[in-house]
Amino acid sequence: MLELLKKSLKDCPIVPMGDYNYFVHPLTDGIPLVEPELLDEVAEAVIGIADMDCDYILTAQSMGFPLATVLSYKTGLPFKFIRKRKYGLPDEASVSQITGYSSSDLHINFVNDGDRVFFIDDVLSTGGTLRAILTALDKIGAEISDIVFVFEKVGTKEDLEKEFGIPIKSLLRLNMDSSEIEIIGEGF
Repeated sequence: MLELLKKSLKDCPIVPMGDYNYFVHPLTDGIPLVEPELLDEVAEAVIGIADMDCDYILTAQSMGFPLATVLSYKTGLPFKFIRKRKYGLPDEASVSQITGYSSSDLHINFVNDGDRVFFIDDVLSTGGTLRAILTALDKIGAEISDIVFVFEKVGTKEDLEKEFGIPIKSLLRLNMDSSEIEIIGEGF
């Protein structure tokens, strides 16, 4: 299972950003090339493990965009983006995210109290982005049907699950050092 996804990790460059090791991959960066077959394999795997009994799919800018798009197409569910651009719309929720290599603000629009959302994103690494989003969704009163990441770097998920009381799923669990990516299992 997930043979294309596993194969796609073999030649990924690892770029040091301070103390953080960042891997460059089609589904995390849009380069070198996002192949439709890879997107299809990932979407089918996500559909196979996710609770998508929801009002819509939600993702964060920017690499969640292709994932949400293909999942929307395959499931018939609409999707919304959490953006880095502030619009100043009524009820806009703004949160600060701190990742292993950057910090920025995220802006949530048109997510309402009682909405049931499925959250998808590319990588769970330090948990900074997810923590900010889950905190904001909790304040808004949105309910999460499920959370799925394509890749999960080991060491963060358990703390977030305990903090927010919701399981977090992933397709592949990764261990990284400065020179290579080690697939340590299929996460689910």
